[in-house]
Amino acid sequence: METIRTVELFAGVGGFRLGLESASDRFKVIWANQWEPSMREQYAFECYTAHFGSQKYHVCQDIAKAKINVPDHDLLVGGFPCQDYSVMKKNSAGIEGAKGALWWQIDDILREKRPRYVLLENVDRLIRSPAKQPGRDFSIILRCLYEKGYAVEWRVINAAEYGYAQRRRRTFIIAYHDQTEIFRNFAEVVCAQGLKSMHKHIMENGILAKAFPVQSHSRSYVENWIDELEYADISTVSRNQRVYLYNAGVMMNGRIYSVDVTPQRIEATPLKDMLETGPVDEHYFLRTEDMPRWTYSKGAKREKRQRRDGSQYCFSEGSVQFPESLDKPSRTMLTSESQVGRTSHVVRDPMAGRLRVLTPVECERLNGFPDGWTDTGMPERMRYFCMGNALVVPLVKRIGRVLLSEF
Repeated sequence: METIRTVELFAGVGGFRLGLESASDRFKVIWANQWEPSMREQYAFECYTAHFGSQKYHVCQDIAKAKINVPDHDLLVGGFPCQDYSVMKKNSAGIEGAKGALWWQIDDILREKRPRYVLLENVDRLIRSPAKQPGRDFSIILRCLYEKGYAVEWRVINAAEYGYAQRRRRTFIIAYHDQTEIFRNFAEVVCAQGLKSMHKHIMENGILAKAFPVQSHSRSYVENWIDELEYADISTVSRNQRVYLYNAGVMMNGRIYSVDVTPQRIEATPLKDMLETGPVDEHYFLRTEDMPRWTYSKGAKREKRQRRDGSQYCFSEGSVQFPESLDKPSRTMLTSESQVGRTSHVVRDPMAGRLRVLTPVECERLNGFPDGWTDTGMPERMRYFCMGNALVVPLVKRIGRVLLSEF
């Protein structure tokens, strides 16, 4: 059987590789890159090499420099940094932000190498980023792929809707080059049947539809040609471009079709199934002196606050369940997990009956990693940080199984 030569960018602690290799040993990572510019210690890279070895093709370097060494490959994968698209970041800059701009490093690699397939992951907000110009960033990404000969599928996947224990919504992008059989077959039916075939590709025939079946769709859709969305240069696009895209879509030969789909839901795994069964260390339990801060951060608020210029405004937000329900899937984990704050998970320990934060092992389980995956010498705060940045591994495994049939 053919080996699928894979390059992994922005590898983190290896979620893409773990998912693909659990789908088949035909996926062989021949080059990987992980580098965190804001950190002196490269804990994620050290975790990656602890599990996959310290080979010369595991590179800890700025991708802008390292990209010249990327070898020829069949499949490019990566969860490119999402901070500049995240709803949790005020005034997110999108593709123009320091980390959002890393898309252009991927674009350079695609221009030089033209792998047969591309699999990318980012936050759900990507398809409507930035807020003031919805769809600008994603339409730029689509245009870049179109210019290099790719067709594209995308879906916003909520892991809990397919049976997993976390309500983590992420945008998955699959692109395939015009030299692949799936591209040629899809192009042929689009030429003959138009939008009907594009719709069927989203609902049944596409890679993402096979990996994550859907049961219905809304009537809302957007149809356009990527050429009509183009301007003279990228700076003009950044100023003027906007297009409203839905949670599923395809692009073939520059034509875009997008609909809202409803998944064929599988009952989610409850949070209680992810908790450690034995006693946990005392430092995970909430301290009495911190309880007022926890209660305030989790509670509803309606209060006057002051801006930097001295003007006042009314700040309001609803409450967050405190503690978490153990009979439902968890909320999305963030990099700030376990810190006193609104977004951290607090559960009532089944054995002790007391309130505590999640342990690093429980966070690993919520993302589908083996227990202790990040226990490679990094500080505990970094174990939480890495899981807040990670993807849900079984989702990649599902995509990998479908991809196998295309090689």
